Amino acid sequence: MKDVALLAGVSVKTVSRVVNGEPGASTAVRQRVLGAVERLDYRHNLGASTLRRKDARSGIVGALLQDLGNSFSAGLLRALEDALREPGLSVLAASLDEEPERERGIVSDLVARRADGLVLMPATHRHEYLISERRAGLPVVFVDRRPHGLDCDSVTVDNHGGAKLATAHLVAGGHRRIAMLTDLEEIETAVERRAGYRAALAEKEIGFAPELLVHDIRSEMAAAQAVTALLDLADPPTAIVAGRNIITVGTVRALRAAGAVREVAVVGFDDFPMADLVEPPLTVIRQDVQQIGAEVARILLDRLNGAGGPPQHVVLEPTLIQRGSGEIPPRRPG
Repeated sequence: MKDVALLAGVSVKTVSRVVNGEPGASTAVRQRVLGAVERLDYRHNLGASTLRRKDARSGIVGALLQDLGNSFSAGLLRALEDALREPGLSVLAASLDEEPERERGIVSDLVARRADGLVLMPATHRHEYLISERRAGLPVVFVDRRPHGLDCDSVTVDNHGGAKLATAHLVAGGHRRIAMLTDLEEIETAVERRAGYRAALAEKEIGFAPELLVHDIRSEMAAAQAVTALLDLADPPTAIVAGRNIITVGTVRALRAAGAVREVAVVGFDDFPMADLVEPPLTVIRQDVQQIGAEVARILLDRLNGAGGPPQHVVLEPTLIQRGSGEIPPRRPG
C-alpha cells in the first residue's frame, strides 16, 4: 500500500479509502490510485482491513446447503448470490451431504474466519450448538428445514401441503394405487411429504398400502430399483409421487426401461432443468428457488443492518405445474 501511495503521490490513508470503496477522495485522485494499483499488481488484503474496520465485517456469507450438485441447491445458491451481490457480500458455499459432523466443522471454520452471517440447510437435527454464536450476534437463517432447539429465522416451503396437492391431483385423475418414494426417513422435509401423501389418501378415504410407501432413497439408481420392484407387485401402482428431483429422474428411467412411461402417472416434488423436455413432460410440485433465495437474503440483510425483533418463520407455498405425466389415467378402474 505504501508503494501505491508513493506512485500515486497520495497518502496511505487515501489509498486505503479508495481500495475500500470509502468516500473522501476526488475522482482524479481515485483514478491515480487505481492506476497505481493496476501498474503494481496490488492486491487488497481483506483480512487485514477487516481487523482495522470499525464494523469488523468480512463481506462473506456462508451458505451451507445439502448438495450443490443438485438443481435445487444450485438454484438456491444462485438466487442468494444474485440478491447479495449488490450489497457487496460474497457467498462461500459448501455441500453438507446429510453429514452432521461435516456441518459442525464447516460452521466452526466459517465462524473462525469471521463470516458475517450463515445460511444453513441443516444436516443436524438439533441446533443448540449455535446458541453461543447467536448470542454473539451472528445472523443465521435456516432454509428448507426449520431450526430445532434454537429459535432462529427460517424460510421453508409447505412440504406437507405440496405432497398432499400432488397426491390429491392423482386421486382426482382416477388413481387409487398411488406409490410414494422419499428420501431418508429422518429428514424433516421427507417426513412432512410422507405425511402430506397419507393425509390426502385419508381425506379421500383411500386405504394406506404400506408396500407403496418407500423411503431411504438417496440416488437415481436406488429410485429406479424401487420403481422396478413396485412394478413387479401383484397389484402395482398406477401412479407415483416422487419425493425429490433425483428420485423423479430415477423413476422416469425405470418406467422407460419397463416401457411404462405412458402407463404410470408421475408427479415429482421439485422442478428441475429439462423436466418439460422428457416425454411425456413431467408434472411437478415446484418450489420457487428465486423466491426462497430472495426471502433468505432479505432477512439476512435486515439482521446485518441491525434489525431486531423476534425470529421470522416464512413458509412459502409450492405450486402444481401440469405438463402431462401426472395426467395419465389409470389403466384399470380404481
